[in-house]
Amino acid sequence: MADISSYVPLFETKKAKGSFLYKPFAVSVLLGIVQIWIYRVTHIPENGWAVWMGLFGAELWFGFYWVLTQAHRWSQVYRYTFKDRLSQRYGDDLPGIDVFVCTADPKSEPPVMVINTVLSVMAYDYPPEKLSVYLSDDAGSDLTFYALLECSHFAKHWIPYCKKYDIEPRAPEAYFRTGPQNLDPLHAQHLASIQKLYQEMENRIELATKLDRVSMNASIQHKGFSKWDTFSSRKDHDTILQILIDGNDTEARDIQGCVLPTLVYLAREKRPEYFHNYKAGAMNALIRVSSEISNGPIILNVDCDMYSNNSVSIRDALCFFLDEKKGNEIAFVQFPQSFHNLTRNDLYGNALRAVYEVEFCGLDASGGPMYIGTGCFHRRDVLSGRKFSRGSTFEWKNIAVSRNEKSSSELEEQLKEVASCRYEENTQWGNEIGLKYGCLVEDVATGLSIHSQGWKSIYFNPKRKGFLGFAGTTLDQNLVQHKRWSEGNLQLFLSKDGHIGKGLWHINVALLAGCSVYGLWAPNCFATVFYSIIPSLYMLKGLHLFPQVSSLWIYPFVYVAISANVYSFVEFLSCGGTVSGWWNEQRMWLYKRTSSYLFAVVDTFLKLFGFSESGFVISAKVLDDELMNRYEQEIMEFGVDSPMVTLLSSIAMINLFCLAALVVGVIRSKVFEISMIFQMVCCGVIVLINFPLYSAAFFRRDPGRLPSSVTIKSASTALCICAIFAMY
Repeated sequence: MADISSYVPLFETKKAKGSFLYKPFAVSVLLGIVQIWIYRVTHIPENGWAVWMGLFGAELWFGFYWVLTQAHRWSQVYRYTFKDRLSQRYGDDLPGIDVFVCTADPKSEPPVMVINTVLSVMAYDYPPEKLSVYLSDDAGSDLTFYALLECSHFAKHWIPYCKKYDIEPRAPEAYFRTGPQNLDPLHAQHLASIQKLYQEMENRIELATKLDRVSMNASIQHKGFSKWDTFSSRKDHDTILQILIDGNDTEARDIQGCVLPTLVYLAREKRPEYFHNYKAGAMNALIRVSSEISNGPIILNVDCDMYSNNSVSIRDALCFFLDEKKGNEIAFVQFPQSFHNLTRNDLYGNALRAVYEVEFCGLDASGGPMYIGTGCFHRRDVLSGRKFSRGSTFEWKNIAVSRNEKSSSELEEQLKEVASCRYEENTQWGNEIGLKYGCLVEDVATGLSIHSQGWKSIYFNPKRKGFLGFAGTTLDQNLVQHKRWSEGNLQLFLSKDGHIGKGLWHINVALLAGCSVYGLWAPNCFATVFYSIIPSLYMLKGLHLFPQVSSLWIYPFVYVAISANVYSFVEFLSCGGTVSGWWNEQRMWLYKRTSSYLFAVVDTFLKLFGFSESGFVISAKVLDDELMNRYEQEIMEFGVDSPMVTLLSSIAMINLFCLAALVVGVIRSKVFEISMIFQMVCCGVIVLINFPLYSAAFFRRDPGRLPSSVTIKSASTALCICAIFAMY
């Protein structure tokens, strides 16, 4: 290591440009918001004052929430690494890396997809003797174990190929999908042989998956299959721990004789009488097991559908951890959650462009981003409960575990206990040690706890994305996912260990405000639902709820509405989005706030009062060809009868009927009430944004259309509500 007196940083931080222009703009929007509040307070009507105050409450909330979001945009930073300096300074004298891959259901998360992620991280551009990969299988599936066993054989061919030709990405399926071009004859021949090996492996795994069993011939290949002889169910079984590749074994070599990374399969013990704490419990079991096998000072965790897209991501992360001056206070390095299967215009707004391209950069300027559960490098000692103290150093050398020449089999038997249900009893696991328990967003809760101790985190968003995952391809998948996220964040916000309980006293104000934006995602539902329905319904009564066009008070409403949306549009395009993509994002903004967030709030308070329990929903990553074709053509998939889809459909129908009634009234009377123009525009925008829903309800005949039952329920509800408002 270089002497500290000759210190040269391993990374640099640059402030975002243009803040001197944004700040006056933000102040002008705030002044407009305040003027809207003043108008509401000073113009309360005698009739309809309750609705008026309801709008005032909604506008108060929108204004307050907008102020919170400024914590993301007031100051932003971008990080850049110097991997060449890292190599010059440390060479191969680098810390061990333990990679955790988590899966929980072979039906929703196909084994072939899982092993592609595993292979991508096994092939990192990093000394293999310092790399260990652990797969946590919370389903305890012999199919997943079989797939990993096949993966361990294929890795002997795949890893040398990746390093010989320096390819990207290093997930086989993703690499083959890119269709490598202009290869020399030898490379093309090598590629063909690798593809053949992969296809044969994939066929064997998919056949086993289709049959829902491992063949007798395959099961005798490895002693590990005997562990399923006493297997009762995925919720009732012993610990299954198998070291498939032991990096300490001199015979564990690839086809070129080079060392292979360690590869471990773990299905922690499950018993019906013990709550297993979902992914947090799986991660904590991995932390304990890995500490006795490899004990890497740095832990990377990725979801099973999120393969490595950049073979030097480890070296990028180490530039932060190993920086002599600034690295000692960094607890984790978070990469963005990106996806490989987005449509051109991002039909469901999965990319969350503003979040990952803007907002997390703002959090980084205030102390660091949240931990989002995947694509994150952690210091093991911090996850293990180490407290922050200024001046402390990151001790990562000479901490390898001593196995006392124990064989893999002996180690497997010895470590079963640390992955047992009873191990955590009367300990601080899930509280002061490891990932936090008791919250749907265990990742965010863990990150918040780490920040509250004084640690910092880093957000790193390289040009070539570090990880690529699988985005939801139906509306229902996305609504359910956002319900879980918003519900978990709200639970955390309201808890004693959340933003107010713990963060208020231990986290700086800017970072607390920025994190609270996500904690308060769900309560947005009330203001949004009110604004999406009431102004439209009151058009039926001929009552205007906004200033007259001739009044000066109309200007703050117009200015705030136009400026906020124009800024959103420009920001979205600057993040690499398209015009149609921004429109899709606005649609999902409305859908999430009028369905996912509303149900999240309801479930949160039901849980607070003990009427229901939290549950963890695994998003399916399996598609049929017909659904995939519609998705690629950017045709929205509505085809389920769910409460959330019914609710947003009802709101869409209310606005359609209100606008239709207004148009019919104007045609009949040949008189247009100019005072209703603002309400009409709001209603018209909602109708335009819902065009795919109307198409799915009335015109489409494919399986992705809006179910007839939903159309009937929502249309009937909307007609009843509109009739009641028109009559009374």
